[in-house]
Amino acid sequence: HTHTHTHNIIYNITILTFLDYLYSEVCTCILTHTQATCHPKSHIVFLKTHKTASSTILNILYRYGESRNLTFALPLNKQSQLFYPFFFVPHFVEGVSSRSVKEFHIMCNHMRFKKSEVAKVMPQDTFYFSILRHPVAMMESIFSYYKSIPAFRKTFSLEDFLDNSWRNYSASVANNHYAHNILAFDFGFKNNIAVGTGDFEERTTVAIQTIEQDFNLILISEYFDESMVLLKYSLCWSLEDMVSFRLNSRSEQTRHSLSPNTAEKIKMWNALDWRIYLHFNTTFWHKVDSLVGRQKMEREVAQLRKLQVKLANTCLTDRGAVDPSLVKDARLKPFQYGTAVIQGYNLNPNLDIQTKTKCQRLILPELQYTHHLYTKQFPKEAAKPFL
Repeated sequence: HTHTHTHNIIYNITILTFLDYLYSEVCTCILTHTQATCHPKSHIVFLKTHKTASSTILNILYRYGESRNLTFALPLNKQSQLFYPFFFVPHFVEGVSSRSVKEFHIMCNHMRFKKSEVAKVMPQDTFYFSILRHPVAMMESIFSYYKSIPAFRKTFSLEDFLDNSWRNYSASVANNHYAHNILAFDFGFKNNIAVGTGDFEERTTVAIQTIEQDFNLILISEYFDESMVLLKYSLCWSLEDMVSFRLNSRSEQTRHSLSPNTAEKIKMWNALDWRIYLHFNTTFWHKVDSLVGRQKMEREVAQLRKLQVKLANTCLTDRGAVDPSLVKDARLKPFQYGTAVIQGYNLNPNLDIQTKTKCQRLILPELQYTHHLYTKQFPKEAAKPFL
């Protein structure tokens, strides 16, 4: 009887192993077929969220689009944002009112999202994606970067703000939206809601369902390299297209570690963001499993990191980011804001012209790159005085 029982167990395990193998082969087959037949997407909307590594993604999109002469839906009148924090409307885009642009390929500057309005500018087959960051780390970054907003101005520390949040925070005051459920706000939802209020659960469900409906992919900042591989598969681009250096990143000296108690307060204060993040952190890994597979993901992340190290060795004198005071070329200095120290890069001086241009684009800060593309796309408007 024991022998039969053991035999059955071994038999069942063998069957399960075989089914597991079969499943993995079928998935690989589907993936290979998909990769062989997919075409690179060039109609793209990236909802650029705040303090989520979104500037690095913007740079990836800028480089991809520029190298292929794609047209960007850039902000009107040389602005760097699509008139954020107002809800997006089509005339915020240069070339819409004048009808000087026949087709827009990529929209990726800061905006407050409204799908129905964005869809008036972008083609029907547009791929929509965005990125989220853990609300605790995000809040610590926002407090440092936006210290001058009214909600934060009079507080000594993030802990001090959280302990007196409803006293310091007024929703009607300009720029205070940065201090409360900023992710939800960027996606176009009302951000002033607390846990325990009657419609909190309903509004959370609606927000999550709407994001799932409006976006093809939601990336996670904590898994940035994995996100880039997932994006590569979703857009049918190459791994080389996904290579980047971190942009608009703070130096370690201006980062503050938070106690578990403070972290819990942030989750309560930004409860809507926290719930959105938890949901899409889960769906992210479902996408990895269905689109790439865990083992292949590990291999491609390793390859991506190798490519980035190789590029850093070629392009950079310091092999990494430096404080803004150490950036030698003033044209490559990143914009500084709040109490954050935003790092930049120094180019290797011994590069040939082609490599120098490629490396320069990799480290070009957001404002400078946006201006460069605007000048290229709208030379007449760029020559006019700044409004």
